Amino acid sequence: MKASPSITRRQWLASAIACAAASTVPPQAQAAAPHDKPLRVILPLSAGSGADGAIRAIGPSIGKALGQTLVIENLPGAGGITGTAQLVRAPKDGSAIGIISNNHVVNPSLYKNIPFDSINDITPITIIGSTPFVLVASPKLPVRNVQELIAYAKANPGTLNYGSSGNGTILHLGAAMFVQQAGLQIPHIPYRGMGQLMNDLLSGQVQLGVVAVAPAAPHVKTGALRALGVTSAKRSGALPDVPTIAEQGLPDYVLDGWIAAIAPAGLADAERQRIYQGFVQGVGSPEAKQALVAQGYDIQLMPPAQTTAFIREEKSRMEAVVKAANVKLD
Repeated sequence: MKASPSITRRQWLASAIACAAASTVPPQAQAAAPHDKPLRVILPLSAGSGADGAIRAIGPSIGKALGQTLVIENLPGAGGITGTAQLVRAPKDGSAIGIISNNHVVNPSLYKNIPFDSINDITPITIIGSTPFVLVASPKLPVRNVQELIAYAKANPGTLNYGSSGNGTILHLGAAMFVQQAGLQIPHIPYRGMGQLMNDLLSGQVQLGVVAVAPAAPHVKTGALRALGVTSAKRSGALPDVPTIAEQGLPDYVLDGWIAAIAPAGLADAERQRIYQGFVQGVGSPEAKQALVAQGYDIQLMPPAQTTAFIREEKSRMEAVVKAANVKLD
């Protein structure tokens, strides 16, 4: 299964896509919301999640650029479906936007009944940023890189396991994608969130896992975890000495976590561009840049048209990953 290029490598398109606002508002679009009122930001993830921390850190700068206060609402549930369902029913006038992550394009392959269309019921605005993951191992394992892990797993069948933050999460799929591409048979242990997973990785109760770079890096530097490979197309600045998985014999393995701003379908083009420019100007401030980088994000700010194409491509790619990993949810 061939993975798509990383977000970063798609940036060559950015210079070709105009960032200017559209001059015509479709007749069927609702009138734009008054811009002196707060902008509702629906976050279909829990407080304290990576996306939550990122948007709260950059929210004041974006609000300043837009001339609006951002009111962030955490509406978690069903892997992001609960909050996104509320967003797609919100007014189509620019008074509400949502912040989504990878699970938005994964969910259609996992759940039979989703009360919205993940492509046609949204207006993509921008990919805000991306962050790599890292394949980590307990230091109790006698392996220091991907090829040593593959050799050990094949020589010692039935002795390894890997954990994730839950069935169908991007961390589960990231590990499953590695197992599949490496031709291994390693059982999966799902946890309910990152906290217990990290505790058991650190104690050696679970031996392998794909986790975000930012929380893993301090443990890698102390030797409490061993980093075997970074999931993105290029190395991470937080772990510059750790090669990518692709560098180590699995050239098709590329996976980034990402967050995006979207609105309900039917948002007028002029309003879409206004909000996009607010993100460009707001995230362009030194404070916002520093906040995102500190949380492990590479800033993207992909233009709307490119964002639309990216979300469609990621949905198709994740369908293939879920099918190959045989991931099923009740």
